[in-house]
Parts: sequence; structure tokens; C-alpha cells
Amino acid sequence: MTTSATPDPGRNTNTNGEGDGGPSPAGGRGAGRAKVVVVLVAVPFALALALWAFAWPAARTAPHHLPVAVAGTTGDPAAAAPVTAALDDAGDAFDTRAYPSGDDARTAVEQRDVYAAFLVSADGDVELLTASAAAPAVAQFLTESAPEHVPAGTELTVTDLVPSPSTDPRGSALAASVLPLSVAGVVTGGIVTALRLRGPRALATVTAAAALSGLAATTLTHTWLGILTGNWWAEAGVITLAVWATASVITGLAAHLGSVGLSLGSLTVVLLGNAWAAVNTSPYLQPPPLGLLGQWLPPGAGANFLRSTAYFDGNTPGTPVLTLTLWTLTGTTLILLAGRRERGARP
Repeated sequence: MTTSATPDPGRNTNTNGEGDGGPSPAGGRGAGRAKVVVVLVAVPFALALALWAFAWPAARTAPHHLPVAVAGTTGDPAAAAPVTAALDDAGDAFDTRAYPSGDDARTAVEQRDVYAAFLVSADGDVELLTASAAAPAVAQFLTESAPEHVPAGTELTVTDLVPSPSTDPRGSALAASVLPLSVAGVVTGGIVTALRLRGPRALATVTAAAALSGLAATTLTHTWLGILTGNWWAEAGVITLAVWATASVITGLAAHLGSVGLSLGSLTVVLLGNAWAAVNTSPYLQPPPLGLLGQWLPPGAGANFLRSTAYFDGNTPGTPVLTLTLWTLTGTTLILLAGRRERGARP
């Protein structure tokens, strides 16, 4: 006995994807092509962006308004006039600052107001005071180029007033420490976002993670490696603030924009921030305006603040502190606003 199957009236037997709202083969192929195009465009663009951010400053390293002091050891400004004129003739390479005495110029170097000082004696001899702890690359550049900026036949001596620690004479270890601090901030923001923490709880978690990161990083860089030589707790506070600034902004952006905010914050801090931080050189050796922009991002501001705290007894301009504070306050505000919005959306 043969029976024929009766079609179920509630079942669509059309297999070509039409009539049930399902994607057609042509539609699927089109979506696949679009994804391939996105990958083929995004990868070269990301590579070009990274090369532009990192390679351009390295390929165009040169002084731009580098602050240096000039003074006569006897207090006579006329003695330093030939050196001042030679530095001014270098175009925009130097920001030459005259000081009334050699002691004042020496203090300016020690307090990191300038990178170096040319002290001219009554006999015309010149002593170059540098501070390799401020930037080893700048100290080396000035030492090598100084003969070009003093009269021919002048006796020139070089004194490193604030040398880099013997454990990190080239500053490479300090420079290598900046990227992990940025990564710590990004990871903190990513984890807080993944755990769906919001409002005060998210803020408390970010703050605690930053504080623990500061303690851990200072233990490694100061106690173990010895590349930081300042006050232990002050250094821990600087590192905490640097991580906190990054983590709070990324957490706040992710709370409002989701994965787009997380990606945008990570790109800005990790890629651009570290590329333009100039930890191995100096903001004044980068092509304008990258030197300025880099110091207004957490990696550059954090590294600048940490260097001053570790090697210059905390003598630092207000820009790094202001920068990190503004980033932290911005991130904190975003986090709290996201928590308030979520509470308001609950029935």
C-alpha cells in the first residue's frame, strides 16, 4: 500500500530561500565579499597608521625649541654673548634662556627647567652642563653638537649634573616600562567592561586595580631592577595615576559606545600615545606638533611625570599632572554617567 506525503500547510517547502525571509545565495556571497573588502582595506590602513605614528617621528628626529641655558660664570652677560648668538643662529633648534649667573643656570638644569646649560668663564672657556637622566638622547646630542656652538679654539668641558642611573644608563629600561602601563590600563578597562560592571562599582574596581598596578610596577622597577631611584611611594603614586587615567577613560568610553569605545580608547592610548610619548628621546626632538600632542596623552604625561619623580626630586612642570588629572576626571565622569543612565533605564 502506497501513501503519499501530505505537505504540512505550516511548513514552507521552498528551498531557494525566497518567501521565508532567509538569505539567498547571492545575498550570502555579497556579504562575504563585503567582509573580504573590509579586511583588505583595514589591514593596510592599520599598518600605514602604525608606521606613520612610529616611523615618522623617528625619521624626523631633530631639535625644535630645545630649552638650554646660557650664563657667564662671573655674572657678566657679555661673556656668554658669542655662545648665545651661535645657538640663536641654529634657527628654531634651541630655546636659549639667559640666566644671571652660573649657579642659577646650574639650578635650572637640576630642576629640569632646561636640558642643559652653557657656562662661559671670563677667559672664554665653556662648560656644558647636561642631565642625561632627563633624556639620554638629548645629552648625547648636545655633547656631540656643542663644539659647533662655541667659538673656535674654545676649551670645552662636559659635566653630567643629573646622570641616568647605572642600572639604566641609556634610559631604555624606563622607556620599555611605559607600554606595560598602557596595557594595564587597557586590560583593566576591558575586564571591567566584560564583567558588565557599571557606576560606582566599576569606578571602585578601576581605582583599586590602578593602585595595585602601581604597587606591583614600583616593586619591579624600583626594588628589583633599580631603574627608578626616587621616593618609592611617590613613584607608586605616579604609576597609579597613569594607569588610572587610561583605565578610567577606556572603561567610560566602552560603557557608552561599547566595542567601538573600547577600540577607540585602546587605539589612542596604546598606538598614538606610546608612539608620541618620546620616552627614549624628548618631545623637543619630535616634529611639531607631535611632541606637544604626545605629552597630552597618558603615556607621555605619565613617563614625563615618572622621570621627574624618580630622578629630579619631583621637580616637574604642571603639564603632566594636569594631563593625567584631566584624563582621570573625564573617565570618572563617563563611568558615573553610564551607571546613572543604566539605573534610570530600569523599570
